[in-house]
Amino acid sequence: MPYVFLLIFIIGCMLLVNLQGSVVKELNASEFMTALEENKIEEITIINKVRSKNYEITGKLKDYKENESFKLYLPVSEEFMKKIVAAEEEQSFKLVVERDSDTSAWYALLEYVPTILLAGVMIWLFTRQLSSSGGKSMDFGRSKAVLVNGEKTATFKDVAGLTEEKEEVQELIDFLKNPKKFQSMGARIPKGILLVGPPGTGKTLLAKAVAGEAKVPFYYISGSDFVELFVGIGASRVRDMFKQAKMNAPCLIFIDEIDAVGRQRGTGLGGGHDEREQTLNQLLTEMDGFGANEGIIIIAATNRPDVLDPALLRPGRFDRQVTVSLPDKQARKEILAVHAKNKVLDKTVTLDNLAKRTPGFSGADLENLLNEAALLAVRRNKKAITMAEIDEATDRVLMGPAKVTRKYTDKEKKLVAYHEAGHAVLGLKLDGANEVQKITIIPRGHAGGYTMMTPKDDTFNYTKKELLDSICGLLGGRVAEEITFNEVTTGAHDDFKKATNIARKMVTEYGMSSLGPMMLDEPDENTFLGRDYNKNKNFSDTVAYEIDEEMRSIINECYEKSKKILKENQKLLKLIAETLLEEETITKEQIDSLVEHGKLIKPESDEESTEKTTTEESKPKKESKKVIKEDKEKDEK
Repeated sequence: MPYVFLLIFIIGCMLLVNLQGSVVKELNASEFMTALEENKIEEITIINKVRSKNYEITGKLKDYKENESFKLYLPVSEEFMKKIVAAEEEQSFKLVVERDSDTSAWYALLEYVPTILLAGVMIWLFTRQLSSSGGKSMDFGRSKAVLVNGEKTATFKDVAGLTEEKEEVQELIDFLKNPKKFQSMGARIPKGILLVGPPGTGKTLLAKAVAGEAKVPFYYISGSDFVELFVGIGASRVRDMFKQAKMNAPCLIFIDEIDAVGRQRGTGLGGGHDEREQTLNQLLTEMDGFGANEGIIIIAATNRPDVLDPALLRPGRFDRQVTVSLPDKQARKEILAVHAKNKVLDKTVTLDNLAKRTPGFSGADLENLLNEAALLAVRRNKKAITMAEIDEATDRVLMGPAKVTRKYTDKEKKLVAYHEAGHAVLGLKLDGANEVQKITIIPRGHAGGYTMMTPKDDTFNYTKKELLDSICGLLGGRVAEEITFNEVTTGAHDDFKKATNIARKMVTEYGMSSLGPMMLDEPDENTFLGRDYNKNKNFSDTVAYEIDEEMRSIINECYEKSKKILKENQKLLKLIAETLLEEETITKEQIDSLVEHGKLIKPESDEESTEKTTTEESKPKKESKKVIKEDKEKDEK
């Protein structure tokens, strides 16, 4: 490479020397022809540019100084050359006609210098990459699985809340530690375990904990690492991965997001010959290729088990499926305890209260919640994380950061306040509705405000009444706008989306309508994930019309019920809305105060509490002095 730069430097210096001190004037065609007609030409050099089909004309005029010359380009023309030759015969100026200089070696070299330089740079980078990687840069077929020593991975102590899931995989640990115990009984340990569950529930962490508990090598790879542009690379990587695993048995292979390579075959655009399907075929072959007691166990994770190929899920490959669900209240408390070890929490912050306030949060969400709270505490220069940071962090995780710069008009602010108050009143008055935790009219994300409502208990099944009450609660914002201002806004579009979705599921999936207990629709599935483009409609157009009518009936009934409740509780609606206009954000405790006392009872500040305590403590002392004085007077008498 230094030689290339040296060559460029030399060429530049030569060009600079040649051009130094010369003055070249640009002439146009009319100026040149005028000078030719007026006999001002001293000499002309004409170069026929074959490639560009132009004449390069250089020369000097009679009135030019020694270092001056002119230059111009004219299209190739036989008529023009005749004029030049005729003028040369009449005026006797010097005329030189040269061959195309573009064909000369020097200019050809200059023309291809950029290409030569680019090729040189590419070769240099390629050789450098080869040397830095030990000559393995071209080894595309090598597995990308990362080998981690089992002793350095996580253990079950790091996995909180997954009690049943840890029991399911305990057999794997026992087998990896003592395989002869299972061989003596003729037992076949599962070759593979599929971890299924929503994102962030701890599937990857659980697999790492299995390897850590068994203290065996742990191979980690993502499903997308098998898929490459070149045909056959994925299959080659699968073969190499299992080859390495057999050399380090007993060991554990963990394939994260296996749906990237394990989707159902024959439904894609490439038929049976695309790279992904070839990779899957090789994976299926390898999982069948080793015996039951070779000491290799495969754990895979996915949040889309419905798109996996049936051949992958049969016994002998992935024998067991373990569902890793969202944590319940007790599990959330245990997860929070793990992530709160290095956090400085205020005395007012209790993990039990946090677990109660975070239903539907995954383990990753809980970790993010505490981290956001810690960042806010640092930003506010606090020594500990208080409930104020916890509340703000919860809002940030659910809805995004507050849009402080977005300013409401007075009318908009009042509309939003009554809208959110409508949600809150229905949440307070309906037994099946969720519990109101917080109301705010501060814009966050795409929402102008929101009412935070959480289930009273961890629920896995919902009654028809609870679903209907949920719809009523969602419609409460629009109803409050209508009965208060006699007009409606666009602020309820997301509420309508959720309410309509619940109503549709009640009719088509849950059998909670007059159409009877029938499954009329399948859950929505994304295309390009192993399924066909179009979902087959297993009902007639008449039934489709009836479904629409049932949904409309449910929504309308809930709307009228919401309107009735809010009209009966207009005083409470106004109270909450007016309080929101003043405070902008009210908590559950403040809402309870409004319901009980009809006004907002603000808690005593620390200074007021201290002053009150001091007064109460000093009061008995004065009384004791009075008693002592009276006893003294009695003694004197």
